[in-house]
Amino acid sequence: MALVKLNNNGVKNATAFGSITGLGDLALIKTITVSSGVSSVSFVNGSSDVVLDGTYKEYIFYFNNIHPSSASNAPFSFNMSIDTGSNYNVSKTSTSFVAYHQEDGGDEALGYEGGTGRDMANETRYQHIIFDIHNPNDSSGSGFLHLFDPSNTTFVKHFMATCNSQISTSTTANMFAAGYGNTTSAVDAIDFKMESGNIDAGTISLYGVV
Repeated sequence: MALVKLNNNGVKNATAFGSITGLGDLALIKTITVSSGVSSVSFVNGSSDVVLDGTYKEYIFYFNNIHPSSASNAPFSFNMSIDTGSNYNVSKTSTSFVAYHQEDGGDEALGYEGGTGRDMANETRYQHIIFDIHNPNDSSGSGFLHLFDPSNTTFVKHFMATCNSQISTSTTANMFAAGYGNTTSAVDAIDFKMESGNIDAGTISLYGVV
């Protein structure tokens, strides 16, 4: 490990430091803003300045204020592609859990989330990451998804998501999902959509982790 040398004898008198390369810095790659209903939002390597390749070993997608067009209680989901978006059908094995608390304090719980789209056993369907978003005007869901080393051609593709939303019973729900795409092919595209209905509003930003 290289030492950082000061140009003077004491720190209090230093006027310049050697350069330090930060680890874990985020490099913004692309932000997609939805202002009217769309069926899905895709990030495809090499398309519209999207970099989803071996440039970074980890990528993070941030979602802000995702709002469904009409379908209340609709999960927000993602899938992976190994053919630049021609098919979003990578087999996934995953697990999930949720903690929730009602506005009036009437109910709260922490528990495992099983069922369709929540915990998968080598299934190709879309993975739920925001399990439920209410659709009144003031409701939305936000969170992030980590995708690790998608261009690796030796190992499966791990992912972890943490999200929060207001759900239909005036409740805050903190949701956690994790698993792996069961493929050793390079993943070169990611697609996000509501389980039913459109994405009415929100932003999704893709970052590479330096």
